[in-house]
Amino acid sequence: MRRNQDPARDGPSQRQLRVSEAIRHAIVAVLERGEVHDPAVAGVAVTVTEVSISPDLRNATVYVVPLGGSGTETVVAALRRAAPFVRRRVADAVRLRHVPNLRFEADTGFDRASRIDRLLRDPRAADDDDGA
Repeated sequence: MRRNQDPARDGPSQRQLRVSEAIRHAIVAVLERGEVHDPAVAGVAVTVTEVSISPDLRNATVYVVPLGGSGTETVVAALRRAAPFVRRRVADAVRLRHVPNLRFEADTGFDRASRIDRLLRDPRAADDDDGA
């Protein structure tokens, strides 16, 4: 890593991106195999949209959304309870010196995108278009 590098300006490093993607794949595999036995997660298709990892690779935020978007808070709470188990499974799947702590959060990106889409499709927004 370059000296005097400002991570806020440059964004995540290539190593951060590689590690976060490897962790995302490992978590998806755990969820696909149904290894999390919490009733709130069992039988629910969960999408792992992104894993954001800290520059020191010690903490990772896992953004998830259940298919259909219903019951998001229940699923996130169940995944938070299962985080130590999922972390052990990630440690088995990904070769890292230190496996980051996992923090599960609901991904609100789909909600924001659908809200923006609804606003753009609103007839009042179409009336504002002057053909410019």
